[in-house]
Amino acid sequence: MSLHHYRIAFTTIMIKEMRRFLRIWVQTILPPMITTALYFVIFGKMIGSQLAPVEGFEYMDYIVPGLIMMTVITNSYANVVSSFYGSKFQRYVEELLIAPIPHSLILLGFISGGVARGLIVGVMVTLVAAFFVDLQLHNLFITLSVVVLTSFLFALGGFINAVYAKSFDDISIIPTFVLTPLTYLGGIFYSVSMLPEFWQDVSLANPILYMVNAFRYGMLGVSDISMPVAYAVIVGFIVVLYSFSLWLLKRGVGLRG
Repeated sequence: MSLHHYRIAFTTIMIKEMRRFLRIWVQTILPPMITTALYFVIFGKMIGSQLAPVEGFEYMDYIVPGLIMMTVITNSYANVVSSFYGSKFQRYVEELLIAPIPHSLILLGFISGGVARGLIVGVMVTLVAAFFVDLQLHNLFITLSVVVLTSFLFALGGFINAVYAKSFDDISIIPTFVLTPLTYLGGIFYSVSMLPEFWQDVSLANPILYMVNAFRYGMLGVSDISMPVAYAVIVGFIVVLYSFSLWLLKRGVGLRG
């Protein structure tokens, strides 16, 4: 097949994935916007107004990057895990596997859908945040690159979860018992410097901490983590998870008897 045919194959999968979540936007895009608004009302207005500034910023301003990143992470992950497991359940993924297109294009097609949903929801949540705070932008490149890389990373995580899932219940185990705790403990609502030294060291084992702090630096210019370290962690996880995901797809793990 030519590059033209490969491009058509990739865009077809990507458009299918985007139409999938846009068609049910009331379930995929609207809920994160409402949830974020509630976070701002409860944590920002009611609780945050009673707290001292964090790193020189009002509490509500400080949590904005973390809330945006949280929605990007959860939606990128959720889109791919539900979509790819659905393709397994309905057995049309087998048609993709026998098609004369590289496995990498199939993987990137599903991942692109997750990235698109994560970024669209991130933009919508940012618009909601604009009603509560005066948004700031310290470094455009860091802000955009971190959010795209993070979305890509967790879309890969969703793919791996879908590969091993054997029932619809299995696609909710990782988000509930792993992703949600790591997200809430990833420095969204607090600075790691506020923790005792022991817990600061423990927090460094949480990869989401690096993503939240890098994104916060892009918006506010403050971070508990140095940018080179943050990028190294994010890119390192992407390389490992992408390689593992491609290996799973080529081997047909969870897809073939």
